[in-house]
Amino acid sequence: MLKRYFKKRRMARGVEIEDAIMNVEQKEKAIIEKPFKRSGLSVVWYLTFAVLLFLFIRVFYLDIISGNYYAVVSAENRIRKIVIKAPRGNILDKFGNVLARNSPSIDVVVLPSYLPKSGEEKKVLAGKVANILNLNSGNVEIALLSQNEKSTDPILLKENITQDQSLILAEKINELPGIALDKTAIRSYENSSIFSNFIGYDGKITKEEMDKNSGYSMTDYIGKTGLEKSYEQDLKGVYGAQQVEVDSRGAITKNLGVISPQAGNDLVLNIDQELQKKIYDSLSTMLEKGETKTAAAVAIDPSTGGILAMVSLPSYDNNSFARGISSDEYKNLISDKNLPLFNRATSGEYPPGSTIKPAVAAAALSEGTITPTTIINGQGGSINIGGFHFGDWKAHDPSDVRTAIAQSNDVFFYTVGGGYGNITGLGMDRMKKYENLFGFGAAAGIDLPNESKGFIPSEQWKLDKLGEKWYIGDSYHCAIGQGFVLATPLQLANYTAAIANGGTLYSPKLVNRIRKSDGTDSYVQPEIIRKNFIAPDIMQIVREGMRQTITAGTAQVLKTLPVAVAGKTGTAQFGTENKTHAWFISFAPYDNPKIAMVVLVEGGGEGNSSAVPVTKEVYDWYFSQDRK
Repeated sequence: MLKRYFKKRRMARGVEIEDAIMNVEQKEKAIIEKPFKRSGLSVVWYLTFAVLLFLFIRVFYLDIISGNYYAVVSAENRIRKIVIKAPRGNILDKFGNVLARNSPSIDVVVLPSYLPKSGEEKKVLAGKVANILNLNSGNVEIALLSQNEKSTDPILLKENITQDQSLILAEKINELPGIALDKTAIRSYENSSIFSNFIGYDGKITKEEMDKNSGYSMTDYIGKTGLEKSYEQDLKGVYGAQQVEVDSRGAITKNLGVISPQAGNDLVLNIDQELQKKIYDSLSTMLEKGETKTAAAVAIDPSTGGILAMVSLPSYDNNSFARGISSDEYKNLISDKNLPLFNRATSGEYPPGSTIKPAVAAAALSEGTITPTTIINGQGGSINIGGFHFGDWKAHDPSDVRTAIAQSNDVFFYTVGGGYGNITGLGMDRMKKYENLFGFGAAAGIDLPNESKGFIPSEQWKLDKLGEKWYIGDSYHCAIGQGFVLATPLQLANYTAAIANGGTLYSPKLVNRIRKSDGTDSYVQPEIIRKNFIAPDIMQIVREGMRQTITAGTAQVLKTLPVAVAGKTGTAQFGTENKTHAWFISFAPYDNPKIAMVVLVEGGGEGNSSAVPVTKEVYDWYFSQDRK
């Protein structure tokens, strides 16, 4: 009985314990589950809030802060500006004859952002385009694959295509995404070889040129040489634009308006087209008679410094560059030993020979080394000093300065330049002073690129450069335009013009005025480098000596011309084969000069044998015309 009692108690106690345990577990579970449910809901809530906040901020940023930017991007994707190129300005001679104009042309360009996206599609496109344009399909494919797909800048594929090619492309253009026709113009040069040395040419712009010049695209043309380069900003004009709306494929759906282009300015030159042709033809004929093939000439208006003509031979056809010169053509030009691309008139440096004697005479008179009546003995045709022999081209009678200029008396100028007997010569530094005043040894400032300075040495220069002192023989050589002295044909023409007008040295200019698109003219005013640097009476003595060159000196063949001419012959040795350049400087009419001119025939022998006959033929024609 008692056992049964204790057994029931134990059982009841076990149930109680189990119930207690169960209650504890349920309480613990409730305690655990309740915070868990509360924490989970918080996380979800926070995440939802964060996402909504992010979306709100993003919408606010895109719509409010960057709204204008994305509106512009959207418009750019929908609205496109098609550039309308401005006509390049023409180049005309002083009488209005067109020397450079525009001819219509069509280029094929790539619009990278409208190209197919896949490489396979680009390959197919390349094949189609190459077939029409007669290009290598592999090269076209490379061109298409190498473009920045986001770029909207047109890239040149082929310039100046044929009319047939343009018609085929126009018909199939909807089948050629990213390919477009660009209406443009190429230069057309009249009598190209006659004027190319100073007009130059233009061509497609390069990446390097774009980096240096703002406002250009890779399909634009830019001046490369000559006036085309010097006056690029005047000739270029201002581009216009056609604004259109396009669909997703780039097809035009609506015209939104046009901004008209502004044509480039015209250049009206000082050049006389007919005079240029006459000098070119006369020099060319002279070259055909001899072995030499190179020459140059410059004619200047002494009253303004305006360039009337500028010839450099041999020349080249600048239309070849405008059309797109082939590699073979270009190779032939640059390998030609006579350098047809080289403008001898402005960049060629030569010993001037006896043409520099009027400047030395002016220096000697100005410094009091001689007077107008000083007589110097011809010494039998040579001076011997210190064991060295300095010969004349012939034996001269005793001469004053006028006669020495007219007869080109070397001994006279040896004496006044370096000194001999009882005459103390100028010495190189004083000769240099006056030659610099006449414009030698410095750029004249012509409106063309790459003008050379020539060279007038000094005594210190020889010591510093060659490590040798200056000798009297050096002064002798320089006094007759030999030795270290170098000058350009342009410098000699400009110096002659300064003698002709009585002592005003101008900066020579090819352009007379810039004619703007509204019809108004902006004149290029004459620019004086210096004036009155030689006393008028001394300049008159030099002029009289140059007049006597025609009446009783080395160029008497010009006495038969219809006007009075003054001039100076020059024969300058060069190289080691005793060859000589032939020079002649002149101005006319003597009392009222309208033209000053230099003629150089490289390797042409004596000045009176080649340069003087060309001058005679030109003047005979020029003064029989009504040239104003």
